[in-house]
Amino acid sequence: MAELNIGIGLSSVGQPFKKALHTVARLGATGVEIDVRNSAWPKELTDTGRRQLRKMLDDLNLRVAAVRFSTRRGYDVLQDLDRRIDATKQTMRFAYSLGTRVVINSVGYVPDSAEHPAYAQLRESLGDLARYGQHVGAMLACETASEPVERLVGLLDSLEEKAIGIAFNPGNLIINDCYDQNSIKECAERTLVVVARDGVRDLARGRGLQVPLGRGSAEFPDILGVLEEWHYSGWFILESSNNTIDRESELTNAVKFLKAL
Repeated sequence: MAELNIGIGLSSVGQPFKKALHTVARLGATGVEIDVRNSAWPKELTDTGRRQLRKMLDDLNLRVAAVRFSTRRGYDVLQDLDRRIDATKQTMRFAYSLGTRVVINSVGYVPDSAEHPAYAQLRESLGDLARYGQHVGAMLACETASEPVERLVGLLDSLEEKAIGIAFNPGNLIINDCYDQNSIKECAERTLVVVARDGVRDLARGRGLQVPLGRGSAEFPDILGVLEEWHYSGWFILESSNNTIDRESELTNAVKFLKAL
């Protein structure tokens, strides 16, 4: 595998937007993930504003690796669904204008049966977003979350439209007890981006806990090996863990960990 494309989620840096860009560049990453809902960045950008943003990125040798658009509900929930889908489409257009083709979101809980009503609703919603993605040049990356990877892959395989993929997040899978060594093999072909998060199981809590990269159960050497077989050239996006005291040190170590691989 060639040198890894390493990005950092700006919301993980915990700094004002411009300062966070400089920090990401100093830490050795070459890309950023912009969270359009939960980070302190300019949410309304004119054409001039977008040009200025892209110049700032160019000056720091950074690119937009992905745009994150986290909705409160999945695309299976009927309440406010049309508004949620329209907002996702707007984000896809916006992402493309910043030079990335990837928008990350969790799509909601995928039932284990294709006969479940929520399954049909997910197929309809994701099919709509896939068709729109073909039109605007951006793709939704469905983040692995609280069900086994093969369920999400099966759902996407059932769509006629193929312009949709997966954001592989092993930390999420570990936290929800859905991770095993075959997880990346199940979805490597459809992986658009890797959210490089790690975790451990906490039997006392009944669920997992996010930990700094390299200290959990995610087998990143194996993950990289499988992705190399599929000639993966996408991004590895780093996030600081929720309970960290020193975000910058954790992200520095995470960059070093990935580069060492």
